[in-house]
Amino acid sequence: MSERRLVGYLRVAPREKPADRPAIAEQRAAIEAAADAEGWTVVGFESDRRSGRATRRLGLSNALAMAREGEVDGIVVSRLDRLTYSLPALAELLREAAQGGFNIVAVEEGLDTVEDDGALVARVFGVAAGWTPRAVEVNPGPLLGRRGRPSSTPGEVADRIRSLRADGMSLQAICDTLNAEGVPTPRGGARWRPTSLRAILRDVPKK
Repeated sequence: MSERRLVGYLRVAPREKPADRPAIAEQRAAIEAAADAEGWTVVGFESDRRSGRATRRLGLSNALAMAREGEVDGIVVSRLDRLTYSLPALAELLREAAQGGFNIVAVEEGLDTVEDDGALVARVFGVAAGWTPRAVEVNPGPLLGRRGRPSSTPGEVADRIRSLRADGMSLQAICDTLNAEGVPTPRGGARWRPTSLRAILRDVPKK
């Protein structure tokens, strides 16, 4: 079971063939069933009636904004192609998720970016390879990190975060403290977000 807060994303395109276009209600039902089985909390749904090629869609932008700001742990779709049909766009979404510390989940394919990176990348691009008649070369190596604390997080920083959390501080309060002190994020950024802390707090060192 995985206690995560996710936002559901739904998409249909007017020009898709009916056989290739799961209805909004079907997509929502699949996500809700998976949430019940896995223990996720789906805080709401965003949707678009647009082509899957372009990623500039209002519903997707809203879902991404929630993930970027740490309002949710990630985005869940019924099928990976509801996010995009474009391999470059998919690669960019996965890269941003890895760097931003949020998850992308695709129910039908059983894909979840908290899994081991090697197996996950192979499965993601194995699915996506069927979207186009010609293979598109994509280097997925740097896209996804392993579950838990990134290796670039200094041990003393991770220990301090766990200590502050144990003292009862909220994730946002811890972020505010680290940001005020100028502590760099695991990716070298200047601003901590709650999603980054969750990854560190999930990774408890073995003794």
